[in-house]
Amino acid sequence: MATGRTHRPATRSRGIPEATVARLPLYLRALTALSERSVPTVSSEELAAAAGVNSAKLRKDFSYLGSYGTRGVGYDVEYLVYQISRELGLTQDWPVVIVGIGNLGAALANYGGFASRGFRVAALIDADPAMAGKPVAGIPVQHTDELEQIIRDNGVSIGVIATPAGAAQQVCDRLVAAGVTSILNFAPTVLTVPDGVDVRKVDLSIELQILAFHEQRKAGEETGQPGPESAVPPAAPARSEGVATDRKGPDGDVPAVMPA
Repeated sequence: MATGRTHRPATRSRGIPEATVARLPLYLRALTALSERSVPTVSSEELAAAAGVNSAKLRKDFSYLGSYGTRGVGYDVEYLVYQISRELGLTQDWPVVIVGIGNLGAALANYGGFASRGFRVAALIDADPAMAGKPVAGIPVQHTDELEQIIRDNGVSIGVIATPAGAAQQVCDRLVAAGVTSILNFAPTVLTVPDGVDVRKVDLSIELQILAFHEQRKAGEETGQPGPESAVPPAAPARSEGVATDRKGPDGDVPAVMPA
């Protein structure tokens, strides 16, 4: 999924690079699958293939955890599950609030993977008074008027925003003011947050656009037609003496252009 930041990243424990942190959940997912099949050990090559990375990168990532495996044996699966879970903070219970209980918010509330990964949905919150009290995934929806009290009562530090774009920043500001320091943003907008608050953005439309790009490129390769990157741009209109051809954009200093 696409992710984004709008602030300086928080300092990671023991200097683990941000890129390594982003890959740890991939390793954990692969290791959990091995554990469920009662596989005791795994080589770096096998685990890297299951996680979709190269083995050299995997060994480098694990070196930050102080785990180097055993030559000729590989990595102990159960110990790695524990090590990565501890590093990701999944050995404790994390209460989460979901704000915006439309179709997407309701789908997130019904997702069964939260509890098994150390996250507990503490509350569902929506601005629509008609939603108040209605159960979704067995949890009654509460009104946004109660947001700050809910966060305090449940000790929530992680919030999920699944509102329309226009409401997302205001919800974000209230979450941060109430003490939330990590936000998962599903709203199609970029959030502005202060230093010390982490934001992860999930934008499904961007992911689909990226897939469309790859599909277009593959179609061009199959037909032998040139891809979009090799197309010749149209010639600029001739400049006539005494006629202005520069057009100002909405900011007044950038030429107006069509989106790529």
